[in-house]
Amino acid sequence: MAQQKRRTGIIGGSGLYDIDHCHVLDQLELETPFGTPSAPLTLVEVNGHEAVFLPRHGRGHRIPPHRINYRANIYAMKLAGVEQIISISAVGSLREGIEPGHFVVVDQFVDRTRGRASSFFDGPIVSHVSMADPCCHSLRDRLINSCNAAGIMTHPEGAYMVMEGPQFSTRAESNLYRQWGMDVIGMTNMPEAKLAREAEICYATVAMSTDYDCWHEEEENVSVAAIIEVMQRNVAHAKAMLGHFFAEDDNSVLFHCGCHCRTALDAGLFADLQAMDDAALRQVHAIIARKLDQGGGA
Repeated sequence: MAQQKRRTGIIGGSGLYDIDHCHVLDQLELETPFGTPSAPLTLVEVNGHEAVFLPRHGRGHRIPPHRINYRANIYAMKLAGVEQIISISAVGSLREGIEPGHFVVVDQFVDRTRGRASSFFDGPIVSHVSMADPCCHSLRDRLINSCNAAGIMTHPEGAYMVMEGPQFSTRAESNLYRQWGMDVIGMTNMPEAKLAREAEICYATVAMSTDYDCWHEEEENVSVAAIIEVMQRNVAHAKAMLGHFFAEDDNSVLFHCGCHCRTALDAGLFADLQAMDDAALRQVHAIIARKLDQGGGA
């Protein structure tokens, strides 16, 4: 059998429900121990590279942020052989200099969500992975270069405040987050980034600014109609960025990781896998398969 190509996952946020200039290879209808992902995963080929695309909110934007099955989405990406995930997200800007239409390649998150299942490891297998640097440095660098090549006004770093939603912020909250040093605000990238780290998948976010939230006194308060208008332009830019990203011919460059994303469980897993029963192992098998192959020690 031919060896499977290395795969990049693309999680599309609001407005990004497909990608251009690709050849569709398959629709992957995957079930996971954590349920069904937001939509079937679309396996495509772009410039000789294989990518797996998933619309985070489902086809037609039917799933609100607080109801997304994040665990199923990331587990399905792992089952599909994805090594790195590009998360594309619509956000509000908390900074004057991050104008609607600008992109931010996020380097930090603050998680203010509530009640979302945020770990694959609910026991008896326990893991505490590091989230000090939640985004893969190498993947971020490639995305910054791709944004610049596409001519997109891009901020190479920024802190993303993840709120619960689905309502937008109060003015007091928006100003509080600005005081905290946050740069953009959205509703979806946590626990997504945490789960990608547990799954040992490189992860990076390209945040597309659509509005100034509600802190900006000279701008209108956030409205869906205004966001959609900017979002349509942002989606066209995101597709152009992906075109430049997949223009890279060398897989050693496209998939290079200088971090510890793909070995996160080496320092994070607090379990003797050899002592676990089959039921516990099956629940997270795709996540721990590498460790099982190494002997399963903590």
